[in-house]
Amino acid sequence: MVHFNTLKGWLSWQESSHPLTIDLGLERVARVYNALNPTGVKPLTITVAGTNGKGSCVAYLESIYRAQGYRVGAYTSPHILKYNERIKIDGKPLSDDLICDAFERIETVRDHTSLSYFEFGTLAALDIFSRADLDIQLLEVGLGGRLDAVNIVEPDVAIISSIGIDHVAWLGETREAIGYEKAGIFRASVPAIVGDPLPPKSLRQVADDKNACFYALGKDFGYTKQQNEWQWFAGEKQISHLPEPALKGEHQYRNASAVIIPGINDEDHLFETCADLEEWGVKSFTLRRFANFKYQGLILNDKPVINDINPHSYDEFKDLVRRVENEFSFNVLGYPFYDPKNDSPFTISKKYNRVYLENLKDITSEATIITSKLAEPFLKKIFGMVDKSNFVNIVSADKEIADLIAHEDLKSLNLNELKSKVIIPGGAFVHDDYSKKLLSK
Repeated sequence: MVHFNTLKGWLSWQESSHPLTIDLGLERVARVYNALNPTGVKPLTITVAGTNGKGSCVAYLESIYRAQGYRVGAYTSPHILKYNERIKIDGKPLSDDLICDAFERIETVRDHTSLSYFEFGTLAALDIFSRADLDIQLLEVGLGGRLDAVNIVEPDVAIISSIGIDHVAWLGETREAIGYEKAGIFRASVPAIVGDPLPPKSLRQVADDKNACFYALGKDFGYTKQQNEWQWFAGEKQISHLPEPALKGEHQYRNASAVIIPGINDEDHLFETCADLEEWGVKSFTLRRFANFKYQGLILNDKPVINDINPHSYDEFKDLVRRVENEFSFNVLGYPFYDPKNDSPFTISKKYNRVYLENLKDITSEATIITSKLAEPFLKKIFGMVDKSNFVNIVSADKEIADLIAHEDLKSLNLNELKSKVIIPGGAFVHDDYSKKLLSK
């Protein structure tokens, strides 16, 4: 049995203790959960799955229930700054000590059962929530639904925010296949609420097979939007004069997201889809460039997700996003790396924004910034504009997106190019202590 005195120690060990970063399946984690909570007692539970928008759903639910005086636990992932953000009670991230205590209890009962990093976190949240006298717990699914660790808990309400093409190596290559996996959170006689305006048929099929109570946006409930407010309705029930959502992201009213695969749903197919979306009143549309190779971010497997598909280059994808933006009325965003309205990211690298760079504090110490191949020229230009390229050098790893840099990418760097201080992307798939060892000369 292992023991660590700090949360950092626990997390560092968890990152390397299990052979697979993503290991879908319920048998192992359910076995430990049953040992951890043999009575099965739990708070009222709402489980939220979906390709996009599930974090927003949890945030809204948390705010609504707390405003009504309920004691609420929320489990979400990933975190932005600190691991503690994943587990909150009454809107506040938990302390290191509470999370470490939960890890200790898990370690005491797991009896050599190997658990992934995400499974440890899920069990810790469930264990803490079971001891916190909650009125309700909100659980965000990590990946998929049917085989995700969160699905060991029987929900009282199941919500699916949206279905898009994502994680095809684990969930399938079509919306129907992905919908089937996410619908695994449905249960008999339990409300199954779907917020996707065009849900795949597999969602309804799984709901019928399980005898779940299926509610679909546009059929069983919906909304209308006025100037600075909106109203919600379901059958004869109606709630009017609702304020605009505080969150202004993609899925707050009725938005759409798609992965663009060359030769499958780009060009004519894409523009036909956009015409339909515009007619249906979509307000924003995110085009996601399909990633098929390791340098594009497939950190867990060298093999293509779909054989014989060469994804768009960055310039090809940027041109496609610009063409859609020019032809349709809704807002368009290209992921990764292109917002045609604001010419971002790295808008500050444009000559007309040089005035803002002149207001920055002077750079007086040396450092190396490790980034992606796509970001490298932008960052070099920025530091060149302030005449500090001799202080700060930019080194790119073999990834097109900096947040997907992994330990193996750091291993391949030439250490002779690095200065004594090294800055790595905050969202990269690396651990600080291990990174220091890899990058030490």
